[in-house]
Amino acid sequence: MTSVFRTPRRLYGLLALGEMITWTLLLTGMAGKYLLRLGEAGDLAVRIGGSIHGFVFLAYCLVTVLVAVDQRWRARDLLLGLASAIVPYATVPFERSADRRGLLSDRWRLRGHQPRGPHETAVAAALRRPVLAGAMALVGVGVAFSVLLAAGPPTQWFN
Repeated sequence: MTSVFRTPRRLYGLLALGEMITWTLLLTGMAGKYLLRLGEAGDLAVRIGGSIHGFVFLAYCLVTVLVAVDQRWRARDLLLGLASAIVPYATVPFERSADRRGLLSDRWRLRGHQPRGPHETAVAAALRRPVLAGAMALVGVGVAFSVLLAAGPPTQWFN
């Protein structure tokens, strides 16, 4: 496994940056579609940017929960981390704030400590088999992404 995934700090930083970059892709596609009125090209840009953003958004949320459980974040910090994915460009400032406040470590806590409760047991099991857990996470995010894609754009969910 590459060193990027070896620590909560590096993994969370990578996903925070990725989420921010994919916001740019989505917003650029939306600007092309709605401001520049690029027609089919604008529609395609929104579909591509939106799809990439949606997948990375789900991965960021999953990693936020994983890191929050491992690092024993308070519920408030977990909710702020998840909310930062909804606000464009908020993930990197949140990640930097979390790092400054000591919420991100250079080691996975549950690799060396006894888990408490089912949520920590699940995270500890994932950390013992990171390749399998990563593959399962990709499949899970892919399934969630597919279900949401089939449901259509969020603006149409409640019509």
